[in-house]
Amino acid sequence: MKGLFFLGLFVSPLAFGQEVKEDSLSQSLIERIHFTKRLPVSKEILSIEKDLDHKNLGQDLPVLLKNQISVVSTSDAGNGIGYTGFRIRGVGGSSINVMMNGVPYNDSESQGTFFVNVPDLTSSASAIVIQRGVGTSTNGVSAFGASVNVISKDPAQEFYIKSDNSYGSFNTYKYSGEVGSGLFWNDQLSVMARYTKIHSDGYIDRSFSDLDSYNLAARFHRGTTSLRLLAFGGKEKTYQAWNGIDKATLERNPRFNYSGAIYNADWSEIVGFYPNETDNYRQNHYQFLWDEHLSDAWKLETTLHYTKGKGYYENYKQQESYETYGLAPVGGEITADFIRKKWLDNDFYGVASNLYGNLEALDLHFGLVANQYYGRHYGQVRESLKPDLHEHEYYRNRSVKTEGAVFAKAILKLGRFEAFGDLQLRSILYDTKILQPGDGEGANLTKQWNFFNPKAGLNYRIPNGKLYLSYAKASREPSRDDLFANPEVKKETLHDIELGWEYAIGSQFLVAANLYYMHYTNQLVLSGQINSIGEFIRTNSGKSYRRGLEVSALARLSEQWEIRSNLTLSSNRNSDFKMHNDQTVLNLGDTPISFSPEILANLALRYRPWKALSLELQNQFVGSQYLDNSNSQDLKTDSYLLSDFNVRYFVPIKRNSLELKLLVNNVFNQNYVNNGYVYGEAPYYFAQAGTNFMFGVSYEFH
Repeated sequence: MKGLFFLGLFVSPLAFGQEVKEDSLSQSLIERIHFTKRLPVSKEILSIEKDLDHKNLGQDLPVLLKNQISVVSTSDAGNGIGYTGFRIRGVGGSSINVMMNGVPYNDSESQGTFFVNVPDLTSSASAIVIQRGVGTSTNGVSAFGASVNVISKDPAQEFYIKSDNSYGSFNTYKYSGEVGSGLFWNDQLSVMARYTKIHSDGYIDRSFSDLDSYNLAARFHRGTTSLRLLAFGGKEKTYQAWNGIDKATLERNPRFNYSGAIYNADWSEIVGFYPNETDNYRQNHYQFLWDEHLSDAWKLETTLHYTKGKGYYENYKQQESYETYGLAPVGGEITADFIRKKWLDNDFYGVASNLYGNLEALDLHFGLVANQYYGRHYGQVRESLKPDLHEHEYYRNRSVKTEGAVFAKAILKLGRFEAFGDLQLRSILYDTKILQPGDGEGANLTKQWNFFNPKAGLNYRIPNGKLYLSYAKASREPSRDDLFANPEVKKETLHDIELGWEYAIGSQFLVAANLYYMHYTNQLVLSGQINSIGEFIRTNSGKSYRRGLEVSALARLSEQWEIRSNLTLSSNRNSDFKMHNDQTVLNLGDTPISFSPEILANLALRYRPWKALSLELQNQFVGSQYLDNSNSQDLKTDSYLLSDFNVRYFVPIKRNSLELKLLVNNVFNQNYVNNGYVYGEAPYYFAQAGTNFMFGVSYEFH
């Protein structure tokens, strides 16, 4: 198998993407995708139906994307459901700009992406655009490794009812129902609705997930006007599996979970687990999109959006002092067992307007963005032995983050050349205040940043392909935790150079290669310290870089056989890295950047013995990764090679369709970890499941 894997490394899906099924997209989005294909940047444009639907059986979007170029996915629960994440070119989710229909999804304060809040997002999407590196100007936080735009599907033109159901390992199941009205009201209006329920016990002990999601969409189209109204979101309850395990426990019992542990009086033995050590959150998204063709040459798109999120995570806190929570001692005791809840209640709203112009050889794109976030953070606590006791609020703070940006893009065609330019001005004002002090939570500070981010590039058309070269600068603000740890923390700046080649022989053979060099100033990396509430602190690392080669290709050998693969070779280094240790500063010199494997590779073999049946074997190799930036060989994960097997069978039924799917993950039962951290000087790991499966049945009635 390993020989076959490396033999196919240079034969795989095209970096500039498969064709997207256009009848599920609005005309404006089709035009935007075609515009994106012309940009001189490294990118993938994925069709949900062609590229992801065959394995969409309940796992979260980051896990479904794990075989894409330069992507590594993670899962706290170990089986791809619950809290999941991804890194692209070694850059974590808080540095990846994730959007949904051009609307920012990253949390405004933490800058993180929490896909657990929008379960089964893939079923609501039609296409996903991934730009690696800085990419081009978009809405939201600057991309420091990639930008990912999830494009919702529009209601279909014909009536249908659809049901997607699956069941698999660890008592994992998904039930989903969807209905579309088709066109009505003089063929101008169509609507659709979907509801999904997902449950999993998780691979890790007690790491269950109970997830609900919904998606409502309506589209009105008449003449030059198109209006779309989207409402989607979800509710999640997950047992916490955030703590990982030490090396000894990994070898003895990889499924062990420290979360919720209750110890005996002298803390020498675990005597039980708190049953409600859970995370609970609800998030609702509302988007109104208005597209207007002003003339044959000019088009205006305006999006209004509002996101409401509210929830808490709950912990059992054993033998903590009353003073910690601002409470008076009871009966002469100074400590007790408490149940603690930390709440987040936030609102995010804004507008984005885009004007497109097509003037023969010149394409123009102007954008205006304004967003505001209002977040409320507060904590509640009560004694564990007094369930009827009123919950005491022991801290409260609030944050307001206001952002505005304008940008202008242009593509000028000059014979075989296409010149690209992109100028962005972005301004951010962040104000946070402590309303009720307690437990070291919150801060009183006001910060403002103003960024100018220029980008430029050149395409050169060659027979059956193109060459491109681009430069982009990005600057971005620190996160909430960065500022709380050090109010004088510096902004990050990235200079990104991309040199690429794309070549195609019809649709039978497609290949792309890309060289990149990303130079960071004051990149924020993990320092090895933690703050007063146990969260890991990042620090400016001075100068660092990521450079690498990405190669991908697709070969359709016949009507039955298809081979796809991609390869990333990279070097990711800090220059003169300094790490704080107690009261001293250690200069470690040049060190590898954490969570940045030097080799990533994927190979997929697809065989269709006949039209209704598809068999696919996907292989992924991920090189070793450092858990911090100290270059310690003891703080490193091993490389791993995974194989997943997928079967898809269509049962032909008149006016209906029945589809059977089988997904077997980790076919060869590899023991591996793909994520971890360092606590003190010890590594902690997140173990992943061995061989596991999901079986699905999809039925659609027209």
